Amino acid sequence: MTTPAVHPFTAYFDTAYATVPVMAILRGYSPERTVELCTRAWDLGLTQVEVPIQTPDAVPSLEAAVAAARERGAEVGAGTVTTPEQVDLAHRVGAVFTVAPGFDPDVIARSVELAVPHVPGVSTPSEIQQAAKLGLTWVKAFPASVLGPAWIKAVLAPFPGVRIVATGGINAANAAEYLDAGARVVSLGSALEDPSQLDRVAALLTGPLGRAQT
Repeated sequence: MTTPAVHPFTAYFDTAYATVPVMAILRGYSPERTVELCTRAWDLGLTQVEVPIQTPDAVPSLEAAVAAARERGAEVGAGTVTTPEQVDLAHRVGAVFTVAPGFDPDVIARSVELAVPHVPGVSTPSEIQQAAKLGLTWVKAFPASVLGPAWIKAVLAPFPGVRIVATGGINAANAAEYLDAGARVVSLGSALEDPSQLDRVAALLTGPLGRAQT
């Protein structure tokens, strides 16, 4: 029997999040502040940073983050990608992956055409099943704070091969609950701005939940 080939997007994210179960989301900051927070994230040990581009005025922040990442030997992705045109933009600017709040076949198709790894957003088993049918095993549970850790644990029962990125309302105080429930990655935003949370963010990386995940 021939073993099915691993989807390139799965292979990329499996490697990217092999040992670091935390991603930084830097939404709504100036280009200068975005670079400052990118640097803080990289210094903490976070390897993946997402800069959402929900509006055109957010693109300069993504561009600044990409430039800083190149100097650092790091990677930056584009978030809140909801149209094929935004996939084109993210690719042109130099983002190495894209993330969406929802599941859109047109966005996924364009991501495949450009070979830009993509994480679709899901909030139902039907959306997870659609993603899995396309070979996309990495999905974004959004809004995670509304869905809750129990939802993540429940959907992993029928979909054990899915890797969930919990996003929305996650902070250093509740992140471990989502990782304990089975999320492979949690996305943090404002925690990087709060000095009181930085030690707890670092603990997520160095504690038992920050080990290599298989």
